[in-house]
Amino acid sequence: MDKNLAAKIADDHWENSIIPELVEYIKIPNKSPAFDPKWHTNGHMDKVVEQFVSWSNRQDIEGMELDVIRLPGRTPLIYIDIAGDIKNTVLLYGHLDKQPEMSGWAEGFGPWKPVLKNNKLYGRGGADDGYALFASLLAIKILRAQNIPHARCIVIIEACEESGSYDLPFYIEHLKDKLGKPELVICLDSGCGNYDQLWSTTSLRGLVGGELKVEVLDEGIHSGDISGIVPSSFRILRQIIDRIEDPISGQILVKDCYVDIPKKRVEQAKFAANVLGEDIFQRFPLIDNTQPVTRDPVECILNRSWRPALSYLGADGIPQISDAGNVLRPFTSIKLSMRLPPTCNANNASKKIEEILTETPPSGAKVSFKIDWSVDGWMAPEVEPWLENALDEASKNYFKKPAVLMGEGWSIPFMGMLGEKFPEAQFLITGVLGPGSNAHGPNEFLHIPAAKKISCCVAEVIAKHFQIHQ
Repeated sequence: MDKNLAAKIADDHWENSIIPELVEYIKIPNKSPAFDPKWHTNGHMDKVVEQFVSWSNRQDIEGMELDVIRLPGRTPLIYIDIAGDIKNTVLLYGHLDKQPEMSGWAEGFGPWKPVLKNNKLYGRGGADDGYALFASLLAIKILRAQNIPHARCIVIIEACEESGSYDLPFYIEHLKDKLGKPELVICLDSGCGNYDQLWSTTSLRGLVGGELKVEVLDEGIHSGDISGIVPSSFRILRQIIDRIEDPISGQILVKDCYVDIPKKRVEQAKFAANVLGEDIFQRFPLIDNTQPVTRDPVECILNRSWRPALSYLGADGIPQISDAGNVLRPFTSIKLSMRLPPTCNANNASKKIEEILTETPPSGAKVSFKIDWSVDGWMAPEVEPWLENALDEASKNYFKKPAVLMGEGWSIPFMGMLGEKFPEAQFLITGVLGPGSNAHGPNEFLHIPAAKKISCCVAEVIAKHFQIHQ
């Protein structure tokens, strides 16, 4: 493949076609169903689907068939089937739903307000991962422009990934005869340690999330009258959380949340740490003298990818400070999110966490833990030599640096699902969620130069897949 021509094609299509489409996409508040229960009547999702379908059809890719599948009561799915030069199949994946707004956007920026600045496109969903459809079809166009043969390519764009992909298993079952057995799966919904080379994700963490609630009263009572007699629900909540997390170190105390880290993943973490150094934690906006959990880059990577960690996402029962009176509140409720190692059984871990949190409540308070989600992680199969070489060569061709393999800290439920159904498939899980991109948070951005290069890398990997399997 002529890498200079590929880079030129990618640059032209991104500047003249893809960026304008993503600008319009960002304007649409197409929140995932978990954050917009009325998504069906609000119409934002249908608007995005219509936009994506319209753009795809305008690409005039010979042998491409596109269908929008709508199973009853479920979010839609865009299915694209592109004929290849051999019957082997490559599956490319992305999603079009978005996380909610989140506060804290910089002045002049906003979730539904696209802003182009310094080769970055700001706004919700561009990097996570509205660009996936466009980059996937661009990769095919790069190959077709140079008459480079490729396998049959299927593109799947789902619409509830940010809600846990609960609709996707039904679509995979519905499409099983069409999908066949993909030999290569490419997902563009992951991250990168920097924007200077191609990153391939080797594992994804699992997740257990739920609402922990402590109740002590039927109604709030004047704190001067009741404090010292009735225990605070907040104090009891603190005691209960300390059962599963060390309050000083943050270490998780639940044995069921740990696994043995494979030696190969430790070696890959050391290589990635050598590439990133202290950038692994310096890339985050630490305030004043706040220190990371550890300054050892290897331990940071392993903590983020292979060890459990607890986050606190939200709370109920606690008024805003401006509205806080002298009242002992009747309850405190907090949303917990426990990240789990890739090979940890999320169902077993969730049951153990619930048991520890709710057994023998302090002061006899009413304690409940409502599990909202439980998702297993995923570990990629060992990379075959042809793919490892293809990744490295593509990275050197377009980024001028070697590829890096590293585990990621988030979850992509679709990967675990595919790993079970297609155990012999190879995986390229990559993306543009790098330093500062801040997916799910304020000031999310898409790094445009990296996205252009990834489009070329995907094309080259698909070409190498054909060479191996022809």
